[in-house]
Amino acid sequence: MWRALYNGLLILAAPAVLAVLLMKRRCRRGLPQRLGLENGLFGLSRQPDRPNRPDGPLIWVHAVSLGEVVAVTPLVTALHRRHPDHRIIVSTVTETGREAVEQRLAGIAEHRYAPLDFPWVVSRVVARWRPVLYLFVETELWPNLLWRLHANGVPAVLVNGRLSSRSFRRQRIGPVRSFYRSVLRSLTLCLMQSDRDAQRIIALGADRRSVHVTGNVKFDQPVPAAQTEVSFRARLGISEQEQLLLAGSTHAGEEEILVSAYRRLVTDYPATVLMLAPRHIERVDQVARMVQEAGLPVQYRSRLDHIGAGPRVVLLDTRGELARAYREAVVAFVGGTLVPVGGHNLLEPAVWGTPVAFGPHTDHCADIAELLLHAGGGQRIDGVEALVQLLRTWLADRQARAAAGQAAQRVVLENQGALARSLERIDTCLVPASSGGSTDQSTKPALVRPT
Repeated sequence: MWRALYNGLLILAAPAVLAVLLMKRRCRRGLPQRLGLENGLFGLSRQPDRPNRPDGPLIWVHAVSLGEVVAVTPLVTALHRRHPDHRIIVSTVTETGREAVEQRLAGIAEHRYAPLDFPWVVSRVVARWRPVLYLFVETELWPNLLWRLHANGVPAVLVNGRLSSRSFRRQRIGPVRSFYRSVLRSLTLCLMQSDRDAQRIIALGADRRSVHVTGNVKFDQPVPAAQTEVSFRARLGISEQEQLLLAGSTHAGEEEILVSAYRRLVTDYPATVLMLAPRHIERVDQVARMVQEAGLPVQYRSRLDHIGAGPRVVLLDTRGELARAYREAVVAFVGGTLVPVGGHNLLEPAVWGTPVAFGPHTDHCADIAELLLHAGGGQRIDGVEALVQLLRTWLADRQARAAAGQAAQRVVLENQGALARSLERIDTCLVPASSGGSTDQSTKPALVRPT
């Protein structure tokens, strides 16, 4: 019943979905692949050379966008090392995800745009690729794809799984819960970030025997070396004498608060520079107009040809540089937290030993936020006044700032291990899958907590 209803609604929505994809320029490039046409609409496009064995068994990893690609990169790299005879495809929905795959996983994995979840599309893709294992990140459930993989005997593993409070409330409504149960029962393993996430996915209908708490693989991002790369700082337009305040992955409503706080700070700290990195780069001109209306000079990172001088706002309008730029900051703010988005990756600045500020909306990263707060590596603020007060404290007291940064980095180091635990579970699926076997759900152990 649920499958028929879901596909009926999909068919009704198909014209609108295709119209949206055609209207958005950033979606047109991958449209043939999204429709299951590997070689383009007329068979004329050519895929890049495959870095893996073209005829080897295929592992398919799905990561929606930039954040999920960053999270899963160590996992994909480790899978490549452990199973060099396997070919790996990483699919994404967004263009930023594609760029991240091509930058971070060059020579390790190929990129494809994820197929739309129409049954004829996913059937075509699964039949062509013939994956031996499907991994997907952070509860990105596509029902037709999961049903098709299950019917073909392909193990499907949820990696780094989480369920926000909002999603859980919505999905546990009677009829919706019944639908999700039919989807979740097609999964071989659910590797969840926390006990809370594990209990939530069980409550939605996942088989308890398939659910394991392995931790958050975002903690397993490589910890960088301590030396400073002067040339990169210069490319950002920041001199060695200036202090950088970096606000990453910001949304509308947050930039105004950050700029207001910065205007009040520069009187006492004129050698500070504010850098804004909007979550959606296409908003950068809108942000620039707002900054200029506030009476502050604006520089675009993509147009810098010299190091600036004096109080100013630099707009990070390039892709792939935010995580590295956090290293140059004395204080970081992570967006999606002052507005009800749920928060972005708080660990990106923490891994460099940069103290982290964030707002009250951290549902998507609740456990990490609590760890940073408890350790003193992060501080929660709720508006302009609190932000100004916190920045004044950290800018005035170098020792306090350094202690907060060290505490933030300790949180990263002390919570690593999810990658190894996840790989151990994944290998139990990959070995029988590679030899054409299937995973026996009845022999799976009960819920296991991380050690």
